[in-house]
Amino acid sequence: MCFRVPTEKENLCLYGYANEAWEVALPAEEVPTELPEPALGINFARDGMKRSDWLALVAVHSDSWLVSVAFYYAARLTRNDRKRLFGMMNDLPTVYEVISGMRQSKERDRSGGIDNSGRNKLPSKHTVEAPPPPRAENNARDADEGYDEDDGDHSETLCGTCGGIYSAEEFWIGCDVCERWYHGKCVKITPAKAESIKQYKCPSCSSKRPRQ
Repeated sequence: MCFRVPTEKENLCLYGYANEAWEVALPAEEVPTELPEPALGINFARDGMKRSDWLALVAVHSDSWLVSVAFYYAARLTRNDRKRLFGMMNDLPTVYEVISGMRQSKERDRSGGIDNSGRNKLPSKHTVEAPPPPRAENNARDADEGYDEDDGDHSETLCGTCGGIYSAEEFWIGCDVCERWYHGKCVKITPAKAESIKQYKCPSCSSKRPRQ
């Protein structure tokens, strides 16, 4: 790429395409452009910089442009679609990380580190201190179908006993029957006790008689 960037031309840009190809070309003529425009004049600084420094500079500008394009398209998405999009972006290395070699160092750190994944896994869906989902029985289905519109927003999750608002610092447990959530202290359930419960019924559901 370095040797295909002529310095005699003005305002050259580095464009990336959906097929993962890149091209150095003149900026678009229409104003305003259909998409956010990449940095202009990447060819001007090439001869006055070290090759590695120049590549790093172009990579940073390319990352900024890619994020701008993502924001452009994300403006038409829902909140949770944007959440998925930027989650997918964060799972990929940036152009700068690839150019600078940071990607390889991060992968080595991950492979050489201690695997504590099993220690951090929750033994039961009841013993959660993370935000509770709006539905207890449909967790697997919701994961397959994508993010629900209310997914990730638990400010309206209330305790079925005291009416308190959800807090990540407190232990909560969900009823598998009525799908309501409760403070563990309100229903006298501790995290240790919840681990041994296969199907939890809240006091209200436990007191109901089965239909005959």
